[in-house]
Amino acid sequence: MKPLRIIAGDATSPQAKGPKIIAHVCNDLGGWGKGFVLAVSKRWPEPEAAYRAWHRGRSGNDFGLGAVQVVRVKPDVWVANMVGQRGMRIGSGGPPIRYDALERCLAALAGHAVELGAGVHMPRIGCGLAGGSWSRVEPLITGALCERGVAVTVYDHG
Repeated sequence: MKPLRIIAGDATSPQAKGPKIIAHVCNDLGGWGKGFVLAVSKRWPEPEAAYRAWHRGRSGNDFGLGAVQVVRVKPDVWVANMVGQRGMRIGSGGPPIRYDALERCLAALAGHAVELGAGVHMPRIGCGLAGGSWSRVEPLITGALCERGVAVTVYDHG
């Protein structure tokens, strides 16, 4: 098992050698424009374009809660768009985060990471606009990734 590392820094600029996957949570409405995705889009246009196309074609693909789309942005860097939140607002149904969907996303992400021999880098996924609690998210990450031997680094933006 690999320990989960939490460091200060920017998850769009991973501090590691070798192949890297930058993971983040998306909503199921096709919306991209607030939070961590802005930092992703500033660095690379491909993840946003791929996510929007994936959402547009959703009647004929796997887009939906629990799905993951891995987009290559550099020879050794990928961005994982993980659909782990329903909608975008905190309302009567509670926060948009869906822990069961996030768990399915992380299991799929682990498969990609193992296949690519990549470490995973992320902000505290699901805990910003999605309204999730780190005390519930961290064990999901540990169970899906760290226990499969995937190195995970979580970045706290200064």
